[in-house]
Amino acid sequence: MFLIDSHCHLDQLNYNSLHKNIEDMIKKSHENYVKKFLTVSTSINNFYNIQKIFDKYNFIFYSCGVHPLHCQKEKNLNQLKLLSMNQRVIALGETGLDYYYSPENKKIQQYFFREHIRIAIQLNKPIIVHTRNAINDTIKILKEEHAEKCGGILHSFTENDKSAFKLLDLGFYISFSGIITFKNSIELRNTLKKIPLENLLIETDSPYLAPIPHRGKENQPAYLLDIAKYICLIKKIYLEEFAEIIKNNFYTLFKF
Repeated sequence: MFLIDSHCHLDQLNYNSLHKNIEDMIKKSHENYVKKFLTVSTSINNFYNIQKIFDKYNFIFYSCGVHPLHCQKEKNLNQLKLLSMNQRVIALGETGLDYYYSPENKKIQQYFFREHIRIAIQLNKPIIVHTRNAINDTIKILKEEHAEKCGGILHSFTENDKSAFKLLDLGFYISFSGIITFKNSIELRNTLKKIPLENLLIETDSPYLAPIPHRGKENQPAYLLDIAKYICLIKKIYLEEFAEIIKNNFYTLFKF
């Protein structure tokens, strides 16, 4: 059995005190069956940094993109397509819309989001979508830009079942993070029950959103096992079977 962390920020983990080094983090992950990782970039400079740190690990894959909160700093996307042609890059993003932290920049966020989708279609690679307080505009742009042609994933999903089924209609996958384990995530757990297993992925979003019983600590890929076990209880499925389904979903979406 092995698990895949479909969304993490490995370059942002604490390698000074929490982990001795990258190998120590990987060892802890492997002990909890987490054997592959998709480390997600949030800017062009961040992508270069990820490449520099992780290129020697062939079980760590990359995305390339500009987070909606970094759009103003990035200014243009001239390098995005070229960098995304790298074989280790299996997705565009994370991209999307964040009206919670940056409502004043809606227009530039929407422009960058559309450009990510267009490049993803050209390269035949899926997109990783972030949305916060912006689900209606997110789905609207996905439809207008025909994102079903590239496919993708709504990461760290926190929306309702109506939004989930609109995304499923576009052929998108839905990924759950440690938020699903939080006590107040009752509606989210009810939504999870309705989503078919073949449309699910799981993630840590490390170093953020540590699941119970680690809440309050810095998150890490090893904690993906806690998320998987929790979802198995909700979906009433054995862990080994769930891990196999998630692996197949990951391979299908990211075209392995």
